[in-house]
Amino acid sequence: MDLDARLENVTVLGAAGKMGSGIALLLATEMAKQRLKPENKGKSYALHAIDVSEEALSGLLSYLRAQLTKVAEKSIVEMRGIYADRDDLVENYDVIAAFVDDALSVLRPSTSLESVADSKLVFEAIIEDEGIKIDVLKKVDALCPGAYYLTNTSSIPIGILDEGVRLGGRIVGYHFYNPPAVQRLLELITTKNTRPEVAELGRELAKRLRKKVFPANDIAGFIGNGHFMRDILHATGEVKLLTSEMSEAEAIYVMNRVSQDLLVRPMGIFQLIDYVGVDVCRFIMGVMTEHIPGETLKDDLLDRMAEAGVMGGQFASGAQKDGILKYEKGRPAGVYDLKKGGYAMFADGDWAAKLDEKLGPEPSGHAPWRALLTDAKKGEKLAAYFANLATSDTFGAWLARAYLVRSQEIGAKLVRDGVANSEDDVNGVLVNGFYHLYGPINEYVELMVDKVGGTR
Repeated sequence: MDLDARLENVTVLGAAGKMGSGIALLLATEMAKQRLKPENKGKSYALHAIDVSEEALSGLLSYLRAQLTKVAEKSIVEMRGIYADRDDLVENYDVIAAFVDDALSVLRPSTSLESVADSKLVFEAIIEDEGIKIDVLKKVDALCPGAYYLTNTSSIPIGILDEGVRLGGRIVGYHFYNPPAVQRLLELITTKNTRPEVAELGRELAKRLRKKVFPANDIAGFIGNGHFMRDILHATGEVKLLTSEMSEAEAIYVMNRVSQDLLVRPMGIFQLIDYVGVDVCRFIMGVMTEHIPGETLKDDLLDRMAEAGVMGGQFASGAQKDGILKYEKGRPAGVYDLKKGGYAMFADGDWAAKLDEKLGPEPSGHAPWRALLTDAKKGEKLAAYFANLATSDTFGAWLARAYLVRSQEIGAKLVRDGVANSEDDVNGVLVNGFYHLYGPINEYVELMVDKVGGTR
Protein backbone atom coordinates (compact mmCIF):
# COMPACT_ATOMS: atom_id res chain seq x y z
CA MET A 1 0.00 0.00 0.00
CA ASP A 2 1.52 3.33 -1.07
CA LEU A 3 1.38 6.73 0.63
CA ASP A 4 -1.61 7.96 -1.38
CA ALA A 5 -3.66 4.96 -0.28
CA ARG A 6 -2.67 5.37 3.36
CA LEU A 7 -3.58 9.06 3.26
CA GLU A 8 -7.22 8.09 2.72
CA ASN A 9 -7.55 7.09 6.39
CA VAL A 10 -5.28 8.82 8.90
CA THR A 11 -5.31 9.29 12.66
CA VAL A 12 -3.62 11.94 14.82
CA LEU A 13 -3.46 11.04 18.51
CA GLY A 14 -3.24 14.10 20.73
CA ALA A 15 -4.61 16.23 17.91
CA ALA A 16 -5.64 19.19 20.07
CA GLY A 17 -2.22 19.61 21.67
CA LYS A 18 0.50 22.07 20.70
CA MET A 19 2.24 19.62 18.38
CA GLY A 20 -0.77 17.53 17.40
CA SER A 21 -2.74 20.53 16.15
CA GLY A 22 0.10 21.54 13.85
CA ILE A 23 0.44 18.00 12.55
CA ALA A 24 -3.32 17.86 11.95
CA LEU A 25 -3.10 21.12 9.98
CA LEU A 26 -0.35 19.75 7.74
CA LEU A 27 -2.27 16.53 7.13
CA ALA A 28 -5.64 18.20 6.51
CA THR A 29 -3.97 20.39 3.88
CA GLU A 30 -2.29 17.48 2.12
CA MET A 31 -5.34 15.20 2.31
CA ALA A 32 -7.60 17.92 0.89
CA LYS A 33 -5.22 18.34 -2.05
CA GLN A 34 -5.30 14.60 -2.66
CA ARG A 35 -9.08 14.47 -2.42
CA LEU A 36 -9.46 17.27 -4.98
CA LYS A 37 -7.37 15.55 -7.66
CA PRO A 38 -9.56 14.37 -10.58
CA GLU A 39 -8.25 10.81 -10.34
CA ASN A 40 -9.38 10.61 -6.70
CA LYS A 41 -12.95 11.71 -7.32
CA GLY A 42 -15.33 9.55 -5.33
CA LYS A 43 -12.73 8.37 -2.82
CA SER A 44 -13.44 8.86 0.86
CA TYR A 45 -10.87 10.64 3.05
CA ALA A 46 -10.88 10.70 6.86
CA LEU A 47 -8.56 12.46 9.29
CA HIS A 48 -9.40 11.18 12.77
CA ALA A 49 -8.42 13.89 15.26
CA ILE A 50 -8.31 12.19 18.66
CA ASP A 51 -7.98 13.91 22.02
CA VAL A 52 -9.31 13.50 25.54
CA SER A 53 -11.42 16.67 25.69
CA GLU A 54 -14.41 17.77 23.61
CA GLU A 55 -13.59 21.36 24.51
CA ALA A 56 -10.03 20.96 23.26
CA LEU A 57 -11.30 19.47 20.00
CA SER A 58 -13.63 22.42 19.57
CA GLY A 59 -10.60 24.68 19.95
CA LEU A 60 -8.79 22.55 17.37
CA LEU A 61 -11.57 23.14 14.86
CA SER A 62 -11.31 26.91 15.32
CA TYR A 63 -7.53 26.74 15.02
CA LEU A 64 -7.69 24.69 11.83
CA ARG A 65 -10.24 26.97 10.20
CA ALA A 66 -8.08 30.04 10.87
CA GLN A 67 -4.82 28.38 9.81
CA LEU A 68 -6.25 26.74 6.69
CA THR A 69 -7.47 30.17 5.61
CA LYS A 70 -3.90 31.46 5.95
CA VAL A 71 -2.53 28.46 4.04
CA ALA A 72 -4.94 29.09 1.16
CA GLU A 73 -4.24 32.83 1.14
CA LYS A 74 -0.48 32.28 0.92
CA SER A 75 -0.82 29.75 -1.92
CA ILE A 76 -3.66 31.33 -3.89
CA VAL A 77 -2.02 30.59 -7.26
CA GLU A 78 -1.86 26.88 -6.38
CA MET A 79 -5.42 27.04 -5.06
CA ARG A 80 -6.70 28.52 -8.31
CA GLY A 81 -5.03 25.67 -10.17
CA ILE A 82 -6.70 23.12 -7.92
CA TYR A 83 -10.12 24.69 -8.55
CA ALA A 84 -9.57 25.47 -12.25
CA ASP A 85 -12.72 23.55 -13.20
CA ARG A 86 -14.93 25.45 -10.77
CA ASP A 87 -16.49 28.31 -12.73
CA ASP A 88 -18.52 29.32 -9.70
CA LEU A 89 -15.39 30.33 -7.78
CA VAL A 90 -14.67 33.77 -9.16
CA GLU A 91 -12.95 35.81 -6.45
CA ASN A 92 -9.94 34.76 -4.41
CA TYR A 93 -12.04 34.66 -1.26
CA ASP A 94 -14.38 32.17 -2.96
CA VAL A 95 -11.44 29.87 -3.72
CA ILE A 96 -10.06 30.25 -0.20
CA ALA A 97 -13.42 29.47 1.40
CA ALA A 98 -13.85 26.40 -0.82
CA PHE A 99 -10.47 24.99 0.16
CA VAL A 100 -11.07 25.56 3.86
CA ASP A 101 -14.40 23.73 3.61
CA ASP A 102 -12.85 20.86 1.64
CA ALA A 103 -9.99 20.51 4.12
CA LEU A 104 -12.31 20.55 7.13
CA SER A 105 -14.58 18.02 5.47
CA VAL A 106 -11.95 15.30 5.99
CA LEU A 107 -11.79 15.99 9.73
CA ARG A 108 -13.32 13.45 12.14
CA PRO A 109 -12.80 14.81 15.69
CA SER A 110 -13.46 12.37 18.51
CA THR A 111 -12.58 11.46 22.08
CA SER A 112 -13.10 7.77 21.32
CA LEU A 113 -10.23 5.55 20.19
CA GLU A 114 -12.76 3.18 18.62
CA SER A 115 -13.40 5.75 15.90
CA VAL A 116 -9.93 5.24 14.43
CA ALA A 117 -10.67 1.68 13.25
CA ASP A 118 -8.86 0.73 10.05
CA SER A 119 -6.67 3.82 9.86
CA LYS A 120 -3.66 3.13 7.66
CA LEU A 121 -1.42 5.87 9.01
CA VAL A 122 -1.25 6.89 12.68
CA PHE A 123 0.55 9.96 14.01
CA GLU A 124 1.22 9.91 17.74
CA ALA A 125 1.63 13.24 19.56
CA ILE A 126 0.38 12.46 23.07
CA ILE A 127 2.05 13.05 26.41
CA GLU A 128 5.78 12.28 26.56
CA ASP A 129 5.34 9.25 28.79
CA GLU A 130 6.65 5.87 27.68
CA GLY A 131 4.03 3.79 29.49
CA ILE A 132 1.07 5.87 28.31
CA LYS A 133 2.32 5.87 24.72
CA ILE A 134 2.69 2.09 24.70
CA ASP A 135 -0.74 1.56 26.28
CA VAL A 136 -2.52 3.83 23.80
CA LEU A 137 -0.68 2.47 20.77
CA LYS A 138 -1.53 -1.10 21.76
CA LYS A 139 -5.22 -0.20 21.79
CA VAL A 140 -4.95 1.58 18.45
CA ASP A 141 -3.04 -1.24 16.79
CA ALA A 142 -5.74 -3.70 17.77
CA LEU A 143 -8.14 -1.51 15.78
CA CYS A 144 -5.80 -0.75 12.89
CA PRO A 145 -3.98 -3.91 11.80
CA GLY A 146 -1.10 -3.16 9.45
CA ALA A 147 -1.07 0.58 10.16
CA TYR A 148 2.18 2.51 9.96
CA TYR A 149 3.06 4.66 12.98
CA LEU A 150 4.88 7.98 13.08
CA THR A 151 5.64 9.11 16.62
CA ASN A 152 6.51 12.70 17.46
CA THR A 153 8.40 11.73 20.62
CA SER A 154 11.25 14.12 21.29
CA SER A 155 13.30 11.80 23.47
CA ILE A 156 11.96 8.26 23.99
CA PRO A 157 13.82 5.62 21.95
CA ILE A 158 11.65 4.36 19.09
CA GLY A 159 12.76 0.78 19.66
CA ILE A 160 11.22 0.88 23.14
CA LEU A 161 7.84 1.78 21.66
CA ASP A 162 8.21 -0.74 18.83
CA GLU A 163 8.96 -3.59 21.21
CA GLY A 164 6.41 -2.50 23.81
CA VAL A 165 3.54 -2.42 21.31
CA ARG A 166 4.93 -5.30 19.19
CA LEU A 167 4.71 -3.37 15.96
CA GLY A 168 7.37 -5.38 14.19
CA GLY A 169 9.15 -2.35 12.75
CA ARG A 170 6.02 -0.50 11.59
CA ILE A 171 7.05 2.68 13.42
CA VAL A 172 9.48 5.55 12.91
CA GLY A 173 10.30 8.60 14.95
CA TYR A 174 8.85 11.63 13.19
CA HIS A 175 10.04 14.51 15.31
CA PHE A 176 8.49 17.77 14.15
CA TYR A 177 9.80 21.00 15.64
CA ASN A 178 7.48 23.56 17.18
CA PRO A 179 5.37 24.88 15.55
CA PRO A 180 5.07 21.96 13.08
CA ALA A 181 3.29 23.99 10.41
CA VAL A 182 6.11 26.56 10.32
CA GLN A 183 9.33 24.78 11.26
CA ARG A 184 10.96 23.15 8.24
CA LEU A 185 13.05 20.63 10.17
CA LEU A 186 11.96 17.05 10.74
CA GLU A 187 14.10 14.41 12.45
CA LEU A 188 13.41 10.96 11.01
CA ILE A 189 14.49 8.34 13.55
CA THR A 190 14.84 4.71 12.55
CA THR A 191 15.85 1.60 14.45
CA LYS A 192 17.61 -1.56 13.32
CA ASN A 193 14.15 -3.16 13.02
CA THR A 194 12.40 -0.36 11.13
CA ARG A 195 10.86 -1.65 7.92
CA PRO A 196 12.47 0.09 4.92
CA GLU A 197 9.07 0.83 3.39
CA VAL A 198 7.97 2.69 6.53
CA ALA A 199 11.08 4.89 6.50
CA GLU A 200 10.64 5.53 2.79
CA LEU A 201 7.01 6.52 3.28
CA GLY A 202 8.13 8.92 5.99
CA ARG A 203 10.63 10.53 3.64
CA GLU A 204 8.10 10.84 0.82
CA LEU A 205 5.51 12.41 3.10
CA ALA A 206 8.08 14.87 4.44
CA LYS A 207 8.73 16.07 0.89
CA ARG A 208 5.04 16.68 0.35
CA LEU A 209 4.84 18.59 3.62
CA ARG A 210 7.87 20.65 2.50
CA LYS A 211 10.01 19.51 5.40
CA LYS A 212 13.76 19.17 5.43
CA VAL A 213 14.57 15.72 6.75
CA PHE A 214 17.62 14.88 8.82
CA PRO A 215 18.11 11.23 9.81
CA ALA A 216 18.88 10.34 13.40
CA ASN A 217 19.64 7.02 15.03
CA ASP A 218 17.64 5.60 17.90
CA ILE A 219 19.43 6.99 20.94
CA ALA A 220 17.37 8.92 23.49
CA GLY A 221 17.12 12.64 22.79
CA PHE A 222 18.23 12.12 19.18
CA ILE A 223 20.22 14.98 17.61
CA GLY A 224 18.28 18.13 18.51
CA ASN A 225 17.58 17.47 22.16
CA GLY A 226 20.80 15.52 22.48
CA HIS A 227 22.63 18.75 21.83
CA PHE A 228 20.17 21.14 23.50
CA MET A 229 20.02 19.33 26.85
CA ARG A 230 23.79 19.21 27.15
CA ASP A 231 23.99 22.85 26.05
CA ILE A 232 21.69 23.65 28.98
CA LEU A 233 23.96 21.78 31.37
CA HIS A 234 26.96 23.79 30.21
CA ALA A 235 25.09 27.05 30.80
CA THR A 236 23.83 26.08 34.25
CA GLY A 237 27.28 24.78 35.15
CA GLU A 238 28.70 28.20 34.26
CA VAL A 239 26.00 29.85 36.36
CA LYS A 240 27.12 27.80 39.34
CA LEU A 241 30.75 28.83 38.83
CA LEU A 242 29.80 32.48 38.44
CA THR A 243 27.99 32.54 41.78
CA SER A 244 31.40 32.87 43.44
CA GLU A 245 31.44 36.49 42.22
CA MET A 246 27.77 37.42 41.68
CA SER A 247 24.25 36.31 42.62
CA GLU A 248 22.61 33.37 40.88
CA ALA A 249 20.04 35.63 39.20
CA GLU A 250 22.86 37.83 37.91
CA ALA A 251 24.73 34.78 36.62
CA ILE A 252 21.60 33.66 34.74
CA TYR A 253 21.37 37.11 33.16
CA VAL A 254 25.03 36.92 32.13
CA MET A 255 24.79 33.47 30.54
CA ASN A 256 21.55 34.29 28.76
CA ARG A 257 23.16 37.40 27.25
CA VAL A 258 26.36 35.59 26.31
CA SER A 259 24.49 32.72 24.64
CA GLN A 260 22.29 35.06 22.63
CA ASP A 261 24.38 38.12 21.83
CA LEU A 262 27.97 36.90 21.75
CA LEU A 263 27.09 33.53 20.19
CA VAL A 264 24.75 35.30 17.72
CA ARG A 265 21.76 33.05 18.41
CA PRO A 266 18.04 33.88 18.10
CA MET A 267 17.44 33.31 21.83
CA GLY A 268 19.55 33.09 24.93
CA ILE A 269 19.74 29.64 26.51
CA PHE A 270 17.39 30.47 29.39
CA GLN A 271 14.86 32.06 27.05
CA LEU A 272 14.96 28.87 24.99
CA ILE A 273 14.41 26.77 28.12
CA ASP A 274 11.33 28.90 28.88
CA TYR A 275 10.09 28.50 25.30
CA VAL A 276 10.24 24.71 25.57
CA GLY A 277 9.22 24.63 29.25
CA VAL A 278 11.29 23.98 32.36
CA ASP A 279 9.45 20.75 33.16
CA VAL A 280 9.71 19.52 29.56
CA CYS A 281 13.47 20.01 29.64
CA ARG A 282 13.72 18.21 32.98
CA PHE A 283 11.63 15.34 31.64
CA ILE A 284 13.75 14.94 28.50
CA MET A 285 16.88 14.89 30.65
CA GLY A 286 15.30 12.15 32.76
CA VAL A 287 14.46 10.04 29.70
CA MET A 288 17.97 10.44 28.35
CA THR A 289 19.48 9.50 31.72
CA GLU A 290 17.31 6.37 31.86
CA HIS A 291 18.21 5.18 28.38
CA ILE A 292 21.84 6.31 27.90
CA PRO A 293 24.19 4.14 29.98
CA GLY A 294 26.91 5.90 31.92
CA GLU A 295 25.55 9.44 31.60
CA THR A 296 23.43 11.37 34.08
CA LEU A 297 21.70 14.46 32.78
CA LYS A 298 20.27 16.27 35.76
CA ASP A 299 20.22 19.93 36.66
CA ASP A 300 19.87 21.35 40.15
CA LEU A 301 18.94 24.84 38.93
CA LEU A 302 16.03 23.58 36.81
CA ASP A 303 14.89 21.35 39.67
CA ARG A 304 14.82 24.30 42.08
CA MET A 305 12.98 26.46 39.54
CA ALA A 306 10.34 23.76 39.09
CA GLU A 307 9.96 23.39 42.86
CA ALA A 308 9.31 27.14 43.03
CA GLY A 309 6.62 26.81 40.34
CA VAL A 310 8.72 28.52 37.67
CA MET A 311 7.77 26.57 34.54
CA GLY A 312 7.74 28.75 31.42
CA GLY A 313 6.03 27.24 28.39
CA GLN A 314 3.47 28.93 26.17
CA PHE A 315 -0.14 29.98 26.30
CA ALA A 316 -2.62 28.49 23.81
CA SER A 317 -2.18 31.64 21.74
CA GLY A 318 1.55 30.92 21.42
CA ALA A 319 2.51 33.82 23.70
CA GLN A 320 5.41 33.15 26.06
CA LYS A 321 4.66 32.46 29.72
CA ASP A 322 6.94 33.82 32.41
CA GLY A 323 9.57 31.31 33.44
CA ILE A 324 13.19 31.66 34.44
CA LEU A 325 12.88 35.00 32.69
CA LYS A 326 9.96 37.42 32.89
CA TYR A 327 8.56 38.67 29.59
CA GLU A 328 7.07 41.99 28.59
CA LYS A 329 5.72 42.31 25.05
CA GLY A 330 7.40 39.00 24.27
CA ARG A 331 10.87 40.13 25.31
CA PRO A 332 12.91 39.23 28.42
CA ALA A 333 12.52 41.90 31.09
CA GLY A 334 13.64 40.20 34.30
CA VAL A 335 15.20 37.12 35.93
CA TYR A 336 13.59 34.97 38.60
CA ASP A 337 15.55 35.26 41.84
CA LEU A 338 15.07 32.05 43.80
CA LYS A 339 16.37 33.59 47.01
CA LYS A 340 13.92 36.48 46.89
CA GLY A 341 11.07 34.46 45.41
CA GLY A 342 10.35 37.00 42.68
CA TYR A 343 11.66 38.61 39.53
CA ALA A 344 14.62 40.97 39.47
CA MET A 345 13.65 43.33 36.66
CA PHE A 346 16.32 44.59 34.30
CA ALA A 347 14.99 48.13 34.64
CA ASP A 348 15.12 48.14 38.44
CA GLY A 349 18.33 49.84 39.53
CA ASP A 350 21.58 49.55 37.61
CA TRP A 351 22.48 45.90 38.26
CA ALA A 352 21.91 44.79 34.65
CA ALA A 353 23.88 47.74 33.30
CA LYS A 354 26.79 46.91 35.63
CA LEU A 355 26.79 43.32 34.38
CA ASP A 356 26.78 44.53 30.78
CA GLU A 357 29.80 46.65 31.64
CA LYS A 358 31.51 43.65 33.25
CA LEU A 359 30.88 41.55 30.12
CA GLY A 360 32.50 44.26 28.01
CA PRO A 361 31.69 45.43 24.50
CA GLU A 362 31.02 42.96 21.70
CA PRO A 363 34.12 42.33 19.60
CA SER A 364 34.48 44.24 16.37
CA GLY A 365 32.28 42.96 13.55
CA HIS A 366 29.46 41.86 15.81
CA ALA A 367 25.94 42.02 14.40
CA PRO A 368 22.75 40.66 15.99
CA TRP A 369 21.23 37.41 14.78
CA ARG A 370 18.27 39.06 13.06
CA ALA A 371 20.49 41.40 11.07
CA LEU A 372 22.55 38.48 9.72
CA LEU A 373 19.67 36.06 9.14
CA THR A 374 19.03 37.14 5.54
CA ASP A 375 22.44 38.71 4.86
CA ALA A 376 24.02 37.20 1.76
CA LYS A 377 27.45 37.77 3.30
CA LYS A 378 26.66 36.34 6.74
CA GLY A 379 29.34 33.64 6.38
CA GLU A 380 32.06 36.19 5.79
CA LYS A 381 30.77 38.46 8.55
CA LEU A 382 30.54 35.62 11.07
CA ALA A 383 34.07 34.51 10.24
CA ALA A 384 35.40 38.04 10.81
CA TYR A 385 33.46 38.45 14.04
CA PHE A 386 34.52 35.13 15.52
CA ALA A 387 38.15 35.80 14.59
CA ASN A 388 37.93 38.93 16.72
CA LEU A 389 36.08 37.07 19.49
CA ALA A 390 38.92 34.54 19.58
CA THR A 391 41.44 37.20 20.59
CA SER A 392 39.22 39.49 22.65
CA ASP A 393 40.20 39.83 26.32
CA THR A 394 36.76 40.78 27.68
CA PHE A 395 34.95 38.72 30.30
CA GLY A 396 32.08 38.14 27.86
CA ALA A 397 34.42 36.82 25.17
CA TRP A 398 36.03 34.47 27.70
CA LEU A 399 32.61 32.98 28.53
CA ALA A 400 31.56 32.86 24.87
CA ARG A 401 34.69 30.96 23.83
CA ALA A 402 34.09 28.38 26.55
CA TYR A 403 30.48 28.01 25.39
CA LEU A 404 31.41 27.58 21.71
CA VAL A 405 34.12 25.03 22.40
CA ARG A 406 31.80 23.01 24.63
CA SER A 407 29.01 23.20 22.04
CA GLN A 408 31.35 21.73 19.44
CA GLU A 409 32.43 18.97 21.82
CA ILE A 410 28.78 18.04 22.32
CA GLY A 411 28.15 17.95 18.57
CA ALA A 412 31.22 15.86 17.86
CA LYS A 413 30.22 13.39 20.58
CA LEU A 414 26.78 12.93 18.97
CA VAL A 415 28.60 11.70 15.87
CA ARG A 416 31.04 9.50 17.82
CA ASP A 417 28.20 7.94 19.80
CA GLY A 418 26.26 7.13 16.62
CA VAL A 419 23.33 9.45 17.33
CA ALA A 420 24.05 11.37 14.13
CA ASN A 421 25.54 9.92 10.96
CA SER A 422 27.69 12.96 10.24
CA GLU A 423 28.78 16.38 11.43
CA ASP A 424 26.64 17.87 8.65
CA ASP A 425 23.54 16.25 10.16
CA VAL A 426 24.31 17.74 13.58
CA ASN A 427 24.85 21.17 12.05
CA GLY A 428 21.76 20.80 9.88
CA VAL A 429 19.50 20.10 12.84
CA LEU A 430 20.79 23.05 14.85
CA VAL A 431 20.60 25.43 11.88
CA ASN A 432 17.20 24.31 10.59
CA GLY A 433 15.53 23.36 13.87
CA PHE A 434 16.95 25.93 16.27
CA TYR A 435 17.54 28.66 13.66
CA HIS A 436 21.21 28.99 14.47
CA LEU A 437 23.22 30.83 11.83
CA TYR A 438 25.99 28.23 12.01
CA GLY A 439 26.34 24.67 13.23
CA PRO A 440 28.19 23.80 16.44
CA ILE A 441 30.96 21.99 14.54
CA ASN A 442 32.67 24.73 12.60
CA GLU A 443 35.91 26.41 11.64
CA TYR A 444 35.26 29.33 13.98
CA VAL A 445 35.73 27.20 17.06
CA GLU A 446 38.83 25.57 15.62
CA LEU A 447 40.26 29.05 15.21
CA MET A 448 39.52 29.82 18.86
CA VAL A 449 41.05 26.63 20.16
CA ASP A 450 44.20 27.34 18.16
CA LYS A 451 44.45 30.91 19.39
CA VAL A 452 43.40 30.61 23.00
CA GLY A 453 44.55 27.09 23.71
CA GLY A 454 41.28 25.83 25.16
CA THR A 455 38.11 27.12 26.70
CA ARG A 456 39.56 29.64 29.21
